[in-house]
Amino acid sequence: MKRILVTGGAGFIGSNFIIHMLKSGKNCSIVNYDLLTYAGNSDNLNEISGDSRYTFVKGDICDTAAVKEVFDKNTFDAVVHFAAESHVDKSITGPARFVITNVLGTQTLLQAAKEAWGGDYSSKRFVHVSTDEVYGTLGKTGYFTESTPLAPNSPYSASKAGSDLLARSYFETFGFPTLITRCSNNYGPFQFPEKLIPLMITNALNDKPLPVYGDGMNVRDWLYVCDHCGAVETVLFKGIPGEVYNIGGNNEKCNIDIVKIILAELGKPESLITFVKDRPGHDRRYAIDASKIERELGWSPSMDFETGIRTTIKWYLENKEWWGKLLTKIQK
Repeated sequence: MKRILVTGGAGFIGSNFIIHMLKSGKNCSIVNYDLLTYAGNSDNLNEISGDSRYTFVKGDICDTAAVKEVFDKNTFDAVVHFAAESHVDKSITGPARFVITNVLGTQTLLQAAKEAWGGDYSSKRFVHVSTDEVYGTLGKTGYFTESTPLAPNSPYSASKAGSDLLARSYFETFGFPTLITRCSNNYGPFQFPEKLIPLMITNALNDKPLPVYGDGMNVRDWLYVCDHCGAVETVLFKGIPGEVYNIGGNNEKCNIDIVKIILAELGKPESLITFVKDRPGHDRRYAIDASKIERELGWSPSMDFETGIRTTIKWYLENKEWWGKLLTKIQK
């Protein structure tokens, strides 16, 4: 049985990953290490809370003693590291928290795993989950590949680039079995309603204005979260240490088009759209070339955007209690 440490497993992608793994038929057990900050929600994992293969440990990835204790009490075969501060707007108003969590926290985990595994890495894996935002911005053409130079434009993406480079350095210096994934924008169940798609869905359902930055023509590649979880699983079991794998959904959309699709699906008027001052350093376009992971590991996304967005909207319609509690927390 593979024993896996998942950090940030109460967050959006982490919780989906844990559910995915425990339902995948893989012979594994999972320890979820999460601080339960504002975006961490233990309710995300209610459906597997009674599973004997699942254990929750509340803790901070920056707490060296606490991280060491988790490794001392468990013999892990792998770490899948999702834990991060990830909201770009918050990184603009408070960059220090992002540097501390994303850079120092990653280094703390790397060092703890290195010491626990004692130099025998033959059957070990450390998957560091990152973002396409570390590459910066694109013009109207072209795609990010794994060899695209890092050029982050926000404190958030800079902190993630720093953590990527730390993970890379542990492979290059110590032969430590790091694998780095860089994904495009995720959407789907359990996404905190500060992000574009759940914010637009929940605001529309409450007949509130839908704030759209600038002219709304910023382009993102959209990846359904369950596809992302399958890709991370593929990298965990098939990836080659030291490698970077881009994970994309092959669904480039302008933000304004996303908003209009959501309004149409919900039968709400476009008059709810409110254009607001653009975010500082707002990247214009992201687009992922995910041909490497398909070519070398056999993964490709299965969810087209039209089906994925309808599935996501349906989930938010059926889970108003889940996001209603979060909106109450945000408003406080």
